[in-house]
Amino acid sequence: MIKILSIAGARPNFMKVAPLIRATDEVGGFEHKLVHTGQHYDDSMSQVFFDDLGIPEPFVNLEVGPGARADQIDRIMSRFEPVLKAERPHLVLVVGDVNSTVACARVARAHDVQVVHVEAGLRSFDREMPEELNRVETDQLSNYLFVTEPSGMENLAREEIGGKAYLVGNVMIDTLVRQLPKARALNVRARFNLERECYLVATFHRPSNVDSKERLQDLISLLEHATRNLPLVLPMHPRTRASLQRHALWSQLESLPGLTITEPLGYLEFLSLVSESRAVVTDSGGIQEETTYLRVPCVTMRDNTERPITVDVGSNVLAGSSAEGARHALDDALNGEPKRGRVPELWDGGAGVRVATTLKYEFT
Repeated sequence: MIKILSIAGARPNFMKVAPLIRATDEVGGFEHKLVHTGQHYDDSMSQVFFDDLGIPEPFVNLEVGPGARADQIDRIMSRFEPVLKAERPHLVLVVGDVNSTVACARVARAHDVQVVHVEAGLRSFDREMPEELNRVETDQLSNYLFVTEPSGMENLAREEIGGKAYLVGNVMIDTLVRQLPKARALNVRARFNLERECYLVATFHRPSNVDSKERLQDLISLLEHATRNLPLVLPMHPRTRASLQRHALWSQLESLPGLTITEPLGYLEFLSLVSESRAVVTDSGGIQEETTYLRVPCVTMRDNTERPITVDVGSNVLAGSSAEGARHALDDALNGEPKRGRVPELWDGGAGVRVATTLKYEFT
């Protein structure tokens, strides 16, 4: 039996790990345990959440909680180390680019346990982003690197990363494929009295977009422009809400006609809403991938993306960090021929099985 400890620190990580746990069960020959670092608290992660994903609840929660990057990484390392020593796995599997990913990879390598990084090789080339630092270091620590798109393979080769790299596709799309029928059945748009492809969805949470008053005013200007065309639903990230209130801009945003502000939505609810929307405006990395698979036009308010395939072949438009650029991109999506792109190769729901099959081959 190949013993694996998989690491997750927040809801998106569990959605990436879920296909891998199911795949190791399907392929056979694995003993798979799930560790929750508690990096982010999410009260939607009930038993129903794990039942929907088809995975068991974590066997341990390190309950690290929020904090500055360096402090959080230190806490994760100190609490994960005794778990690693007690379980003595063959592999530690980490996903994505959060602090839990790099922290647990460090501990594993310090104890000569091999590291598997799923979603390896992605690069924004922006060292101001903590996620970029986490990606690069985790790849350097990893023995096996599973990659979502060709740019990731190119990045790993250029950086002369020493682990074995495999292009397998996108495990987040595995979860989307599995959950999409259930999400669509929820018909979330009906809650807001919206017609199919007659509304917009927006999400913003990155510090570069939401922490300063000037940037928030730009976002409000963008949303005001957007709602002149179509109604817009804005699930409100806690960081964004706190910043709007801190800068006394909440009432200005709330008063925009055509804008519906909601609490953060669960994964299935959000997927349901996005899948039937006309277009999405976001600064999220994962949503760039989801809209590409759904072929929903996506305007990304960032100067860079670590997922260039969503721009090269998908539905994503990189609009830059200015509200003006996003307005132009959104107008093109609404008034011109919207960019729908195509689904990238290997984004087919089978990435998890490809990972599990490769690991079993490597260890037997």
